[in-house]
Amino acid sequence: MLQKSFISRLRWKSLIYPWQDVDWTLLLLTVALTLLGGLAIRSAELTLQLTDWIQHWITGGVGLVLALAIARWRYDNLVNWHWLIYAITNVSLIIVILIGTTANGAQSWVTIGNFNVQPSEFAKVGVIISLAAILHERTASTIPAMLQAIAITGLPWLLIMLQPDLGTGLVFGAITLGMLYWANANPGWLLLLLSPLVSAILFSVYLPAWLAWTALMIFLGWRTLPWPLPGAIGAATINLVAGGMGKILWGMLKQYQRDRLTLFLDPDKDPLNGGYHLIQSRIAIGAGGLFGRGLNQGTQTQLNFIPEQHTDFIFSAIGEELGFVGCVAVLICFWLVCFRLVIIAQNAKDNFGSLLAIGVLAMIVFQVLVNIGMTIGLAPITGIPLPWLSYGRSALLTNFVAIGLVESVHNFRQRLRF
Repeated sequence: MLQKSFISRLRWKSLIYPWQDVDWTLLLLTVALTLLGGLAIRSAELTLQLTDWIQHWITGGVGLVLALAIARWRYDNLVNWHWLIYAITNVSLIIVILIGTTANGAQSWVTIGNFNVQPSEFAKVGVIISLAAILHERTASTIPAMLQAIAITGLPWLLIMLQPDLGTGLVFGAITLGMLYWANANPGWLLLLLSPLVSAILFSVYLPAWLAWTALMIFLGWRTLPWPLPGAIGAATINLVAGGMGKILWGMLKQYQRDRLTLFLDPDKDPLNGGYHLIQSRIAIGAGGLFGRGLNQGTQTQLNFIPEQHTDFIFSAIGEELGFVGCVAVLICFWLVCFRLVIIAQNAKDNFGSLLAIGVLAMIVFQVLVNIGMTIGLAPITGIPLPWLSYGRSALLTNFVAIGLVESVHNFRQRLRF
């Protein structure tokens, strides 16, 4: 009898051993967000009799299995395969451009049977792996190393922008900057990288602010680059050219394109067209009050005042039906997810694992800030989903695959072999 009990315990331990060091807090938080996302999607589609909420949960279940499978597989093996992963990432993006399906103005999907697959979502993980492998071998503490990492991101970013998919392109930028910072890149260099974009915006919006920004970039070029005088002159030139080009490009945009970028500042300027989403979203969130109207009881949500609410504007459904308390609970969940990612990055046994965790962190933080900022009128509409909550099978699977990689980093932070 004792022998059978001992054998039974050994079998049980052998089953759970591959996952004994998994960060269950991180995994359960993502599962909780996925379950809440399904409920919010169901509420947003209740009067339409759609079943996207069931598909969301099914996809989440598949993603959870993938995450657990990846968590027991040694992540450091990816270092030997990162060029193959990089090639597959770029080939998939090229296929989208050649035979992709167009929706909402972007050719971002490939139809396989009855499913639309969005390779640009999976490309986020491919870029994270590729950058982590490159920066693991050679940190970004020198200009050539930093430029090499940027070049690695440049090709898939260009393919993304050709679709065009501005939202995913911005996510790529956030991932790159976050991983470069973690890989010891000089913060001044990162600001100089961002300076052309900032100059292009400020030159068209407020000239004194552009002058102040350019002066700051000249100072950074002088103090942080290896060649002080050429660095200062280069920073001045780049920001001057970027400002002028921004003015020209802004003039080339059609009025509706300009409105899409600026209406978040004053959506009442076009309440029936470009500003409609933002106005209705703010009404829904404000109507939720402290505790919300109750699940499936929101008037804005149930009467379909917000188009595509189950995707990019899912946070407005949560705000209306669960109120301020529900919104804060969601934000706390995301904060805990990010906190766990930072802890895992700090405790990783090598730079490759640490960079993987930071890449996932940058991806999630940027998407959460932009999506929620968009729904409350603090950011323009960019088509970026809210991780684990918005409907989108490719995005949901990508998030779980990313978490699986981070779980592998945590699972193998000390053990060298089974």
